[in-house]
Amino acid sequence: MAHASLVSAEWLHRRLEAPDIVVLDGSWYLPAAGRDAEAEYRAARIPGAIRFDIDAMSDADSSLPHMMPRPEVFAARMRALGVGDGLHVVVYDGQGMFSAPRVWWMLRTFGVRDVCVLDGGLPAWIAAGYATEDGAPRVRDRRHFSARLDHGAVADADDVARALADGTAQVVDARSGPRFRGEEPEPRAGVRPGHMPGARNLHYGALLADGHLKSPDELRRVFAENGVDPDHPVVATCGSGVTAAIIALALETLGRPAHALYDGSWSEWGADASRPVATGPA
Repeated sequence: MAHASLVSAEWLHRRLEAPDIVVLDGSWYLPAAGRDAEAEYRAARIPGAIRFDIDAMSDADSSLPHMMPRPEVFAARMRALGVGDGLHVVVYDGQGMFSAPRVWWMLRTFGVRDVCVLDGGLPAWIAAGYATEDGAPRVRDRRHFSARLDHGAVADADDVARALADGTAQVVDARSGPRFRGEEPEPRAGVRPGHMPGARNLHYGALLADGHLKSPDELRRVFAENGVDPDHPVVATCGSGVTAAIIALALETLGRPAHALYDGSWSEWGADASRPVATGPA
């Protein structure tokens, strides 16, 4: 389990005091959830966990949400958190499985090889009876962090358009069915409802059970039911690049890493009048 992309609460509890383990709280919530990730982190977290704020770690110069920052910016922010080379990073979130895979994907894409997601997140940790801590976190010493961006893992709109046109990759959208079909308005102003013509829809929730990733056999069944072949390249997309990473993590656990994640996702595509939009089922 040492280099798996998914670890259990029991696995982490046994290793929590190891000098090479660092735990990140990667909680992030949609505004409609009415939750405050920072306040929750200060109220109850896995002991020693460092807060990884997805918004603060993203590209501040982009008008789009959660875009990947430049490598040197990401490296500087990781150093300031006290996260450096040679550590084994475990990421969790307060929902069980929602935003932690995005943090996992960001770290992987910037060259961190030993990074995994806590299956079931903080709820699984608490359910197992393990202790939490509260209050202001301990400040860690700065550490050297090397960021090497894997450009191939980050798809842009042109990459997605090419994949749709020539079929080199399956574009798989993690948004809900009603949003994909254009039956619900988009939460961001100026973003058209619907989906990319030719994209497949696989709501991220279908890959989960009680905040845990489903078993490999169940994941294969869900992919098949939604017309996705894990043996062929996948570009994952969603509303703003967060839940698309759940698709990437599910593929990773099957030994079929996603080809790429579309960082701009529907926030970019749906707002760009030059890009085609379809409504109705896939």
